[in-house]
Amino acid sequence: MTEGVGVRIANGDLPDDLTAAEAGMWQAFRNGSVYDLSSGDPAADDPHGGHPWGPERTVRARIICWLLLDGPPALAGRVSSLKLVGVRITGVLDLAGGQVTPYVELTGCRFDQEIRLPEARFTTVRLVDCAVPRLEAARVHTEGDLHLPRCRFRSGVRLTDAQIGTDLLLNQAIAYRDRSGRSIAADGMTVGQDLQAEMLESHGELSLRGAQVGVSLSLRGAKLANPHARYALNAPQLTVERTLYLTPAGVGSPALSGTTPAHGTRIQRFECRGGVRLDDGRFGDAVDLERARFAFTDDQELSLRRVQTPELRFLGDKPQRGKVVLTGARVVNLVDRASSWPEAGSLHMGGFTYENLVPQGPFPLTRRLDWVAAATAEYAPEPYERLASVLRSAGEDEDAREVLLAKQRRRRETLPPAAKVWGFAQDWTVAYGYRPGRAAVWMGVLWAAGTLAFAHADHPPVNSGGHPAWSPALFTLDLLLPVIDLGQTGQWQLRGGWQWLATAMILAGWVLATTVAAGATRLLRRS
Repeated sequence: MTEGVGVRIANGDLPDDLTAAEAGMWQAFRNGSVYDLSSGDPAADDPHGGHPWGPERTVRARIICWLLLDGPPALAGRVSSLKLVGVRITGVLDLAGGQVTPYVELTGCRFDQEIRLPEARFTTVRLVDCAVPRLEAARVHTEGDLHLPRCRFRSGVRLTDAQIGTDLLLNQAIAYRDRSGRSIAADGMTVGQDLQAEMLESHGELSLRGAQVGVSLSLRGAKLANPHARYALNAPQLTVERTLYLTPAGVGSPALSGTTPAHGTRIQRFECRGGVRLDDGRFGDAVDLERARFAFTDDQELSLRRVQTPELRFLGDKPQRGKVVLTGARVVNLVDRASSWPEAGSLHMGGFTYENLVPQGPFPLTRRLDWVAAATAEYAPEPYERLASVLRSAGEDEDAREVLLAKQRRRRETLPPAAKVWGFAQDWTVAYGYRPGRAAVWMGVLWAAGTLAFAHADHPPVNSGGHPAWSPALFTLDLLLPVIDLGQTGQWQLRGGWQWLATAMILAGWVLATTVAAGATRLLRRS
C-alpha cells in the first residue's frame, strides 16, 4: 500500500480521496480498458509541446503506484492493466524494487518528474511517445518487452544491468545527457532478442559496455552526437548474436523497420558526431557500416580493436578527421569500398586478420597497396603479408607477388645506405626475385653487348700450341655464368680496357646470380 493514499479497498470500491480523473483511471484499470484523456487536438495533445494540461487530465504518480503494486482486483472476466493515453502524471513514479504484475502501456503521456524503476520486475512495459524527465531503471527486469519508442528523456536513461526478456525498443526516441554526460547508460544490460534503436537521437554518450543482445542490434538511421567528449557510442565487450546495423533507415514507413530500404525510398543515414568504441566486441553475423557517416575530432576514433565477426561491411563515408583502428580485429569477409578508408596516418591495422576480400566497386591493386601503406606509418611486414596471403588464396598469384614486392621496397626505406644500394640492385635486376624473368632479359642484353664488344678485342692465346677457336659469344657467356666453366676465359689474354670489361662482366654475372638465388629462397619460404 502506498503511504498517504488510504487503506486498501478489499472489494474494489473507490478510495475517498481520488480526483475525477483518478477515479476514471481506477475503474479502467479494473476493467483492463484504455483510459484516454486526450482532447483530440494534435497540438494540444502533444506531450512534448507547451500546451498546459489541467486537472481534468492529471493523475498523481502515487495512485499509479498503488494500482500497480497493490491495486484492486479485476472485474469478473477481465484482466487488470494500466493503459493510459494523454495523461499528465505529477510526482515521482517510484516503483523501485516492486513486483508489478499488470500489463503497463502509456501512450502520449507527460511526466512532471522522473520515473524510478530500479530492481523492479515487470511482465511488459510500454511507454510510447511520452515526455519523461528521466528514466532510472538500473537492474530492472522484464519478462517480455520494454518499449520506449518516440519518448523524450530530458536527463537521460539508465538501464545499467537491466534484464529485458524479449525486445528493447528505442525507435525515434530522443535522449539528452544526464549529469555524467550520458544520454543512455546501459552497461551490462541483457536483451533476450532484438535491441532496436532506429532513428534514435542521442545527445551525449550512448554507453553499452559489456551489454549482450540475443539477436540483432539496430541503430539504423540513428543520430549520435557527443562531439566534445571522447565517445558518442561507447560499447566495448558488446556481444550481439547476429548483426550490428549502423546503416540507413527508411523514413515514413513502419514496414521498413529492420529491412534494407528499397531503391528510391527516402532514407536517413546513421550519423555519429563523436568517437565510437566497439573494442573486444563479438558479433555472430556481421558489423554493417553501409553509408554510415562519422564526424570526428583529431583525437577521436572509430575503434574496432580485437573485434571478432564473420563479416565487416566497411562501406561508409570516409572520415575526414580522426582515426580508424582495427588493431587485433579478426574478420572472415572484409567487404569494403576504396573510398571508405581514411588517408595515411589515420588508419591502424596492426594484427588485423581477414580471410577474404569482397570489394564493392573498383578497388585496383594500386589502391589496395595505398590502403596498406596508409595503415603503416612505419614499416611493418604483417599487413603486406596478410594481403598477399589472401590474394594467393583467391588465386591471384601475380597480385600477391606485386604486394610482396611492394613490401620489399617499403622495407628498403628503413635500411642503411649500403643495404639500400644492394636493394636497388635487386629491384632493378629481378625485382627481389618476384620477377625472375628479368634475369634472363639482363643476361641476354649483357651477352649480346659483350659478344659485340669482344668481337673486336685483341685476344692472344695463353698457349699458342693448343687452344680452341676464338668465339666472342662463348667467351662472354663464360664470363657471365658464375661457377660454371665453359673453358674459354683461361685460354685468352686480355689487356687494358678489355681486361676491365671482362671483370665488369664477371661482377654483373654474380649480381644476377645472387639476386635470382635470393628470390628463389623467398619463393621456397612462402611455399
